[in-house]
Amino acid sequence: SGGLRATFEARGYTAWDPTSPAFIKDEVLCIPTAFISYTGEALDKKTPLLRSQVALANQAKRVLALFGKKATSVITTVGPEQEYFLVKEEDFQKRPDLVLTGRTLFGCAPAKGQELEEHYFGAIRPTVNAFMKEVDDELWKLGVPAKTKHNEVAPAQHELAPIFEQGSLAIDDNLLAMEKLKLLATHHGLACLQHEKPFDYVNGSGKHNNWSVCADGKNLLEPGANPSENLQFLVFLAALIAAVDKHADLLRVSVSSAGNDHRLGANEAPPAIVSVFLGDELDEVVEGLINDEAVAAHGKTRMDLGVPMLPDVLQDTTDRNRTSPFAFTGNKFEFRMPGSAENLSDANTILNTAVAKELKQFVADVEGAADFECAAAAWVKKTLNDHRRVIFNGNGYSEAWEAEAARRGLPNRKCTPDAMVALKEEKNISLMEEFGVLTKTEMLSRYEVEMEHYSKIINIEARTMLKIASKQLIPAATSYMGEVASTAAAKTAAVEGISTKSEAKLLTALSKYTDEMSDATDALKAVTDKVSALDDETAKAHAFHDEVLPAMDTLRAAADAAEELVDEDYWPLPCYSRMLFYTE
Repeated sequence: SGGLRATFEARGYTAWDPTSPAFIKDEVLCIPTAFISYTGEALDKKTPLLRSQVALANQAKRVLALFGKKATSVITTVGPEQEYFLVKEEDFQKRPDLVLTGRTLFGCAPAKGQELEEHYFGAIRPTVNAFMKEVDDELWKLGVPAKTKHNEVAPAQHELAPIFEQGSLAIDDNLLAMEKLKLLATHHGLACLQHEKPFDYVNGSGKHNNWSVCADGKNLLEPGANPSENLQFLVFLAALIAAVDKHADLLRVSVSSAGNDHRLGANEAPPAIVSVFLGDELDEVVEGLINDEAVAAHGKTRMDLGVPMLPDVLQDTTDRNRTSPFAFTGNKFEFRMPGSAENLSDANTILNTAVAKELKQFVADVEGAADFECAAAAWVKKTLNDHRRVIFNGNGYSEAWEAEAARRGLPNRKCTPDAMVALKEEKNISLMEEFGVLTKTEMLSRYEVEMEHYSKIINIEARTMLKIASKQLIPAATSYMGEVASTAAAKTAAVEGISTKSEAKLLTALSKYTDEMSDATDALKAVTDKVSALDDETAKAHAFHDEVLPAMDTLRAAADAAEELVDEDYWPLPCYSRMLFYTE
């Protein structure tokens, strides 16, 4: 509980959440609930999420009232895209690292990775297709509106996405989907991996959070035919941009985990720098507003494909940006930073609350103005100008952007321990307390929980590596060296003076890597024991990142080099090529 309660204090309360329908699963009636402590603090992720939705709805209604509209219902809509890997269950069971940590802690690079992207564009394998069909059937029985399913870019990687739903309901349904993906995979001899980075050398898995706001069924982020003249849309857009800029540190916290640290910033996922992509059309609108320049409306154009049998294609007014953490995609924003294993409650709680704050500020600044439209337009212009630094439409993967972001003063907190400090900063605590979403005590408790959780995850991974290296890999390498040495001796005995150069080269190299494994194992154990003994959770989390992770990398490098040389019949762990490329 992060210090909210003493260990011996166990009482808590649940409250039914009527916005998320009850359902029957495995002959049990399941009722989505909020969970609070005996003294009233939120112990869950649902309670703050629901509070944030109320805060956003209240402020959005105030804004709409200034536009002469009386909204009866304002909700957020969320559409989570769930990525995952499927491997054979028999291989999964032979990998203690996958079983205990969800990711491969060892594994040399396969000869083929995702270079050809043929998995992305290829047919779904029959066994996987049967699995996907069962997942759909079971989710539909539970009222979860699963819709699209397809291969992803990495081999053995796939994705499921639902129809958009009200925010908290969409998150409940995503958690159900994650559970069903894991359970049903076993029916088909598969194991579902939802870790953000289960394999090195190929893409990790994300969970894109597609977010918008609707009032009485109308999307408030729909720009219309001429966005530059849609003042209501521009107000909500400016509020969102300001919210992301001011609270980028909290949004970074919402996607922080030991697993996602391996994914973010790689050439597959957004960097740890939070920025907003608007696209060509909206970028022109923003620049025009800031510079008092007229902006022409962009209609969709038709593309003639040059083939009489094919219809013309309507081209959107802007392309998508897959490298952006927070990208406008036509009538919603796609927050691409969350990892596949994460509960999206944190991201949406922060996003909802931060936007509510900016909408509240808009009302305070323009309410009572003699000319509302002029005041609103001036507010939009000032807000966009003040926060234009967070707008970036280029390649978020490039090194040049990291340097440019630093020049702009955008935060770049690359690891979880560095990011989590935002939960203790006064401006963020004030934001959450202002709208009754989280108290200071609840915020500080979450800092303690997350830092402790990070340390535990790395500790489990380190100790799993130690077990595998000492009990499986070093003995395997040693046994294979014995076989090679016996072969060399047999050759020499059979034919005097025969060359044993290849055996000698192999023995020399493998002996070197085995010694390195042994030394790295000793070093990893020593540093893990030392860091685990620390009492201060903040110091411990930073030490696990700064000292234990590098020691893990050293051990892995030696083991992976040895794997390249050891016969597969001797190496106890199924290799990447076997796990990622199967044909059934």
